[in-house]
Amino acid sequence: MAKKPVLVVMAAGMGSRYGGLKQIDPVGSQGEAILDYSLFDAYEAGFETAVIIIKEAIRKDFMDTVGKRLEKCPMQIRYAYQEMEKLPAGFTVPEGRIKPFGTSHAILCAKEEIGDAPFAVINSDDYYGKSAFKTIFDYLSTAKDGAKLDFCMVGYLLGNTVTDNGSVSRGVCQTDGAGFLADIQERTRIEKQEGGIRYTEDDGNTWTDLAFDTVVSMNMFGFTPSFLGELEAGFPAFLQEQLPGNPMKAEYLLPRSVDGLLKAGKAAVRVLKSEDRWYGVTYAADKPMVVEALAQLRKEGKYPDGLWK
Repeated sequence: MAKKPVLVVMAAGMGSRYGGLKQIDPVGSQGEAILDYSLFDAYEAGFETAVIIIKEAIRKDFMDTVGKRLEKCPMQIRYAYQEMEKLPAGFTVPEGRIKPFGTSHAILCAKEEIGDAPFAVINSDDYYGKSAFKTIFDYLSTAKDGAKLDFCMVGYLLGNTVTDNGSVSRGVCQTDGAGFLADIQERTRIEKQEGGIRYTEDDGNTWTDLAFDTVVSMNMFGFTPSFLGELEAGFPAFLQEQLPGNPMKAEYLLPRSVDGLLKAGKAAVRVLKSEDRWYGVTYAADKPMVVEALAQLRKEGKYPDGLWK
């Protein structure tokens, strides 16, 4: 019998644009963070185990807040730690670097806790909507590698994922006629501007338009266990190629790792589309909107007043 899918939550980011530990910032009526709502939705969808990736530096603050609340969560909660020193043999952290090595590195740091089960990946500071968790759980429950690795991702409409308060980073996707991912490009500066949504790759000197209904990745991917081996095999090459030219900020990112496997013909990624509205706290000014949106969802009966009772 196939193992049940595991949920992996990436909560080790630095929150430099936010100005604090957004992983633990309360947005619910009883002090819950966005992470609590994601776990609540995931459990309803069928997930029974969650692996939460944090940094050792925030361990105490995280455990004193989110961790304490999650003692009442019916899911089995495991913790993994993303530390920069967890590098392949022969590599060391560049002197002066404080930025983590990215989302693909985070997943590698959780390899032992994930084990040999299929797994979904989410960000801790993004609200994905209830339907996304059910959709990805159902897919992973029957996923099976064949000639290609059997992956999936939940795609969102770009216009539902931008903020009024600054730029965002999104994986811009192209799909083929059969509903599979054909290409994914990480755009690290997308902004809502007067007249539309645009991105720049040269610090704002030139801008390119993006349509509202452009499908984007919010780092909600689904993988078979084989992906862990692919990440491990690709990490040394990434470090060798990228660190010399960008030692302080080069990141091993999930969208780029997935795109590499697509281009190599090793993986097929089914795009599971969602029209849900994204809510997130990229910037401190985003928080009031998230608090209001969750309050409305509670009013509509989609969440109880207090998730863990």
